[in-house]
Amino acid sequence: MTMVAFGLFALLATIATLHLYWAAGGVRPAGDWQALARTVVGTRNIRAMPSRTATSVVAVCIYVAAVWPLLWSGFIATPFAGWLKTIGMIGLAAVFLVRGAAGVSPLMRRVCPEEPFATLNRWFYSPLCLLIGAGFAYLLLPGQ
Repeated sequence: MTMVAFGLFALLATIATLHLYWAAGGVRPAGDWQALARTVVGTRNIRAMPSRTATSVVAVCIYVAAVWPLLWSGFIATPFAGWLKTIGMIGLAAVFLVRGAAGVSPLMRRVCPEEPFATLNRWFYSPLCLLIGAGFAYLLLPGQ
């Protein structure tokens, strides 16, 4: 359990930090805003990244998701009731599993057809979401 909880924390905290970098104006791994939007958002005819505020909100949400396995595992003390931590874990597992599964659906390809996002989504983003969702689900198993 310890390795899974800390692994989820490290992975999600890294992803959240990358979102904060974009919110602050960074464009890596692309060379400009339009290329970055086509790489990480991929919606049809996208020309620019979402607002810095929206990207920052996403980063904060990912940071909360990163900390949740540590709360669940007891590595961070919290006043939250056990049922609230459980609902959070179930919700996070569901969100990541649904995002991962939806990412390889034909609907996602129609909504987000821009390259290189479409290819990255199929081979990297969606499998990564499935892996993260599986990590949350694993921590929910009795005895973990």
